[in-house]
Amino acid sequence: MNEFRPFAKIPRLNRECIITEKIDGTNACICITETGAFLVGSRNRWIRPDDDNYGFAAWAYERREDLTADLGVGTHFGEWWGRGIQRSYGLKERRFSLFNNSRWGGDNPIPRHCHVVPVLFKGNFCTEEARAALRILKGLGSWAAPGHMTPEGIIIYHTAANSYFKATILKDDERKGESK
Repeated sequence: MNEFRPFAKIPRLNRECIITEKIDGTNACICITETGAFLVGSRNRWIRPDDDNYGFAAWAYERREDLTADLGVGTHFGEWWGRGIQRSYGLKERRFSLFNNSRWGGDNPIPRHCHVVPVLFKGNFCTEEARAALRILKGLGSWAAPGHMTPEGIIIYHTAANSYFKATILKDDERKGESK
């Protein structure tokens, strides 16, 4: 007999969402374990300074002590971006911007050597707010790198669904790698 699997609860759409700027770089993470192990990753694999992704592992290992103290135990995802990565944003340096903007800032200072993706909207989900955020970026440029006038788009984090969605300023209707 087959094991019974209940139907998953469906989250309500009209709940909190956080809309942030989608930074065009490369996905990165730092994992700090309970035992103090320090691991650095790209989107798909663990990396090391001798097997790196745009120099992120070398950057992280050089700052290991500070990052371990400031980030604490957990896996911390973000975007590694700037000079020589994707759009470069006119930067002379590279930056690591953490995705979890609800954790960093205010009473919990942003970790040394790190940035946090900029929040464009926080409130109940509304497609018009997402469209407005895209229009703001298109008109005013990047909030992560002021003066850069070709930002990529937005990320929408829906808290009840615990899911991310993205929308880009250009070619949002095309699948990645397709062109019309």
